[in-house]
Amino acid sequence: MIGNLENGKRRTENGKRRTENGERKTENGKRKTENGKRRTENGKRRTGEQRMKIEKFEDLDVWQEGMRISESIYKALKECRDFGLRDQMQRAAISIPSNIAEGFERDSNKEYIHFLYYAKASCGELRTQIYLAIKLGVVEKHKGDELIDKTRKISSMLFNLIKTRKENF
Repeated sequence: MIGNLENGKRRTENGKRRTENGERKTENGKRKTENGKRRTENGKRRTGEQRMKIEKFEDLDVWQEGMRISESIYKALKECRDFGLRDQMQRAAISIPSNIAEGFERDSNKEYIHFLYYAKASCGELRTQIYLAIKLGVVEKHKGDELIDKTRKISSMLFNLIKTRKENF
């Protein structure tokens, strides 16, 4: 180790940052142990459950969230008489988990990422339609706001999954 810098942070020979107890840090500042295993946000080691291997698309949290919002959309629009808007919202909603599943089943990471982008786009499409449904009185404001929050969460999850797939696979 080279030693302490003026601000008290230590660096390795190759200039990488270390914590006070000698653990390495990644470029984004997250701690790693000496053997390279990542830690959780609070610095604790990940448990086996947190490192669960994804073996099928049904294991993905983002797919499960997509299924939940699809179900919520179908229930929220059960009595809707605007068939064009209802059908379009239902198609956009089911497109989210469907594209995640289809991409997962593809042969390459590039194709998988491509379908994750489709799912993210469908999420944005659905959010737009929810805004319209609120304005038209098709969906109550409080229910619409809940659905909008869910679409934002799913978009964020998809963004992070895409980023992970690009960087690590």
